[in-house]
Amino acid sequence: MGNIQKEDFSRVAKHARPAGAAEPSALPAALAFLEAVNAELDTALEIADPNPYLNMVVALLRAHLSGKIVTATMLISASEVPYATARRKLRDMLDSGLVEQRARTRSGRSFSLHPTDRLMANWRQFADRIMRLGAEAAGSAPVSDKEYYFGASYLPASQSIAPPQVLPAPLQLGGGLRVLVHGDPTFMVMDTLKRQFEQIIGTNISQRAFSIDRLRIEALRNSERRFSKYDIIAVDLPWIGEFAQKGVLMALDACVDTDRLDPPDFHTAGWMAAHWGGRPYGVPSQTTPELLFYRKDLFADAGLPPPDTADKVIEAARHFHDPQRGRYGIAWNAARGTALGHQFLMTCADFGQPIVNLHAIAGGFGADTATRTDLIPTIDTPLALDACEYLLKLMEYSPPDILSMSWYERVRPYASGKIAMAYGYTLLAPYFERDPQSPANGNTGYLPHPAGPKGHPVAPVGGYVLGIPANLAPERRAAAAEALIAFTSPAAQKLYVLNGSRTAPRYSVGADPEVRRISPIFEAVDAMSLRDELQYWPRPPIPQISEIIEICGQEMHDMLRGVTSPRDALKRAQSRAETAFTT
Repeated sequence: MGNIQKEDFSRVAKHARPAGAAEPSALPAALAFLEAVNAELDTALEIADPNPYLNMVVALLRAHLSGKIVTATMLISASEVPYATARRKLRDMLDSGLVEQRARTRSGRSFSLHPTDRLMANWRQFADRIMRLGAEAAGSAPVSDKEYYFGASYLPASQSIAPPQVLPAPLQLGGGLRVLVHGDPTFMVMDTLKRQFEQIIGTNISQRAFSIDRLRIEALRNSERRFSKYDIIAVDLPWIGEFAQKGVLMALDACVDTDRLDPPDFHTAGWMAAHWGGRPYGVPSQTTPELLFYRKDLFADAGLPPPDTADKVIEAARHFHDPQRGRYGIAWNAARGTALGHQFLMTCADFGQPIVNLHAIAGGFGADTATRTDLIPTIDTPLALDACEYLLKLMEYSPPDILSMSWYERVRPYASGKIAMAYGYTLLAPYFERDPQSPANGNTGYLPHPAGPKGHPVAPVGGYVLGIPANLAPERRAAAAEALIAFTSPAAQKLYVLNGSRTAPRYSVGADPEVRRISPIFEAVDAMSLRDELQYWPRPPIPQISEIIEICGQEMHDMLRGVTSPRDALKRAQSRAETAFTT
């Protein structure tokens, strides 16, 4: 669809953090330090007068960093001087270009107040200096010194990621920002925070949410329109190859300076899964591996070790399965079609079998297949047969409605205490982690998929990236790119976690001390990444992947129902997949 114009690039780059400015986390720390020093000075001097400029600027910046609306009345109240004096001081700041007014309504009768670029630049530099001076006076290293973690900088435990900052200028988007997403807990958290993000980007946000299958259909239908209905769309990771090849998504490097995204800060598997042909087509919004959830308390009481192999899963499921008491061994995706198709591909990976003839590499298989012309399905294989036999064994220790269970249905009974183990994405952990009444709350262990005899533990990476439609009107691309950066920033990702999400695509967010305190899942996922267990090859982003998933979900469902044998199911799936590759 052509590259973004140079003037659009300059508009996007305008909002980048100035070189040499303090890290975003230094400014709130400096504000807190300054307020504490002021309070101590007032106590020590006893006759000190308030500084209205300082008080109003600190209040304005605090609200700005938190994405809260600020009015003149609020700043006047924060000034700690008489009303008339405060109004004059506020007018001084407006006239000097340190504070700007923005209309809150179409009538223009109501305004909100915001720091200008100049004020923000001044105070970022001031924050850097004051924190350095404080650190040097205390005899410690400057706070801006950072370690490097997995190729990505992260904040030391003494610091945490600051709240999202309001953009220096509101985004100019006629009708507001239009977003197409998946209807899962993380995107619903984004919807809950919509008003706050509207304040951050300076325009209205309209969000449409669909189930996974309907989301794909709508994204494909949208690509056929002359101009996209949406500025940003959520894309399931396995769709990247198909959407790139069909021209559904614009390559990110055509509309944004990808260095601004800080790519090394993303989990490697999540960032690489967003690529096709060496180019990124989306920014990880959720990096949510599928794990095995298990009840640590039940396993401890039974004297059983964590189920870290496929055989141990079967053994534990057999032990805990007690239908007469309404308890079952394990839950997983066995609903016909997409749900079981995903489960089958991941189970094949557990036994060491990729779904197509990927090249073996260190840690698994190479999934960047854009330049390959020799891909063929590898479904009808001995290892895939082992995966089928494993699923049939799981059937024996599963709930009676297992053949209709998909992503949510498998986690809900686990959260209610009816099931001892469940395969599940981390994004669904809030079902029990945020429910104090759940028996699984505080009693859940997290493991990568236990492996078969010839496989290795793997945590198949799932989740979504946010991308820009290839047919988005050119005049909207720069603003959409700016919104994309804002929504996927460390500050935004941390905000999602604080409001219930259990996905952290960035190392810096997973290392944040506040985030670590919320759930053990972040530390567990980081450890899996360290061991190279986060992988996206189990569902490679090839253009035919959606069709293959559906085929496998149909044929394996017939197998689980006893309509066909495992060997026949694999042969039928192989034949149908080969046809998909030739049409």
